[in-house]
Amino acid sequence: MSQPLPDRLSNDPRSPYHDAELLERGIGIRFNGVERTNVEEYCVSEGWIRVQAGKALDRRGFPMTVKIKGTVEPFLRGE
Repeated sequence: MSQPLPDRLSNDPRSPYHDAELLERGIGIRFNGVERTNVEEYCVSEGWIRVQAGKALDRRGFPMTVKIKGTVEPFLRGE
């Protein structure tokens, strides 16, 4: 791997932490030792992930998220 994974990454294109090229390569997240597939955003240094809160939407029509704290380990899929 030529560069380390970012400390913080988001799926939301409106976020300043969004990186489309890296997301296309495929990022996996291990949270507290379990691989999660529903992560919307993560931060390694602060130790949290954001996941969707069911089917609830905010007033702008975007999914509501919940922040969960724990150990976050990002990795590239296929490596």
